Amino acid sequence: MKSMLEPWQAWALMSAIFAALTAIFAKIGVGDMPSDVATFLRTLVVIALLALILSISGQWGAMRSLSRQGTLFLVLSGLATGASWLCYFRALKAGEAARVAPLDKLSVVLVAVFGVLFLGEKLSGPNWLGVALIAAGAVLVAYRS
Repeated sequence: MKSMLEPWQAWALMSAIFAALTAIFAKIGVGDMPSDVATFLRTLVVIALLALILSISGQWGAMRSLSRQGTLFLVLSGLATGASWLCYFRALKAGEAARVAPLDKLSVVLVAVFGVLFLGEKLSGPNWLGVALIAAGAVLVAYRS
């Protein structure tokens, strides 16, 4: 029997589930500490988990074959991730998770736009409609009436 989802779709859906849990757990956890401390603790957990995964899977050796360009862009990605996490935790500290997370997910809209502008990706009319609906939905969910 053929799977209903492509592997990338299954991973992306699991990512969404874990991202949702991240928001809920972080909102509860950041309640009694400074947001930057919470971000640091979260980062340590991520590092420890990834070190364990690399150790179990024997992937540490791949570090020797990284290209300069790949390394540069992964460092830039790491800096962007760190900045995103710091901003996200500050937003969670000050706001409601159900309103912070949708605005954070405007990143989906920005990825579509940046993908077209910088990576030469192509989006069809229905794709752009979806991007617009995601943007509108994020704003509407975050809106306080």
